Amino acid sequence: MLTIHLRGTEAYDRALASLAHRGDADLARVEPDVRVILEAVRTRGDAAVHELTEKFEQRRASPLVWSRDQIVEGAKAFSAEGTKLLQEAADRIRRYHERQIDRGFRYEEDGIVLGQRVRAAKAAGVYAPGGKARYPSSVLMTAVPAVVAGVPRVVLATPRPTPEILAAAAIAGVHELLDAGGAQAIAALAYGTESVARVDKIVGPGNLYVACAKRLVFGVVDIDGIAGPSEILVVADDHASARVVAADLLSQAEHDEDAYALLVTTSEAKAREIADEVQRQLADLPRRAVAEVSVRDHGLCFVAGDLEEAGRVADVLAAEHLSLQVREPEALLDRIGAAGAAFLGDHTPEAAGDYAAGPSHVLPTGGAARFSSPLGVYDFVVRTSIIGYSRDAIAKQTPLLTGLARMEGLEAHARAVEARTG
Repeated sequence: MLTIHLRGTEAYDRALASLAHRGDADLARVEPDVRVILEAVRTRGDAAVHELTEKFEQRRASPLVWSRDQIVEGAKAFSAEGTKLLQEAADRIRRYHERQIDRGFRYEEDGIVLGQRVRAAKAAGVYAPGGKARYPSSVLMTAVPAVVAGVPRVVLATPRPTPEILAAAAIAGVHELLDAGGAQAIAALAYGTESVARVDKIVGPGNLYVACAKRLVFGVVDIDGIAGPSEILVVADDHASARVVAADLLSQAEHDEDAYALLVTTSEAKAREIADEVQRQLADLPRRAVAEVSVRDHGLCFVAGDLEEAGRVADVLAAEHLSLQVREPEALLDRIGAAGAAFLGDHTPEAAGDYAAGPSHVLPTGGAARFSSPLGVYDFVVRTSIIGYSRDAIAKQTPLLTGLARMEGLEAHARAVEARTG
């Protein structure tokens, strides 16, 4: 059952403070094992990937790498109805992300050409988990932005690709598929093997081993971030529907036992009504065993004094999914600086963002929305600064440049300027 904390109590302040560290992954616990896996793949390539797949999954991938043609052929096994749904979602995701395209800029100032060139990364790896559930939506939400960005080679890493995963990959425009999961898949993407050319960026959620591997290969490749347990924070005033709020909380709780179902409301009566409704809806939920543990261990409700306080709580938590079920959601959102995705009003389920609204559902978790953003086209590009001086411009700026260089004791810098003007 949701644990309710009233404003002004020690329990309220303590629970809110503890959530600042929510979802901290125990990466240190698995890091030694992950380092062994990474080194094995780095030094022995395909052989190590096969050995690790046999060890952890009791199978041998054949083929290890699928071509675009093989992906498209495998996708034919998925139903026409399901394929149509995936196509509709992909079209919406594509249209949204096309608006994120950055074409760079150029301008001239005092004879100096300045600008920024934006080009797609040459290769990106997108990871789709293959453990407790299959998420073709995650394939769309990671691969479509990469393709829109113009990445010429998008590699999907996922173990045991199923027809729905292959259909999503085909629709999204994935070029290759690596039939491997876990840290060994991340290693293959980052270092390359005989069969897998290395990529420049790795994105997508995964388990603790995947998260740890991504952190350890950062610097060899870029990553989108370290994903923790999924979470939702619903802010509800006294007019919110207890049935709708409870349904939204459970939509995250059913993901994983470690997921966070969080609520802030301005009414103790509403809090208790929602808590009762959560229990009622849990009774016949197919994934009750998972959701019940999530609600029991990570289901919290804060009863704030007013919406201003509720907004402050939301800003402190910087939630992955922020649902504003209040009379004036836009006005409240203006008071909240950090959130992965904001869902405005009673008629906007978080599930819409998961599947087909348009924005990628790969979002910062655990409060990381304070400093990071949803996955987007901008994650798959590299930027180059453009600088071009004319003869007159460098002559005019020589005193500035040589003065600053000598201020820092870098005489060669100053002479490099003077060599063009002396």
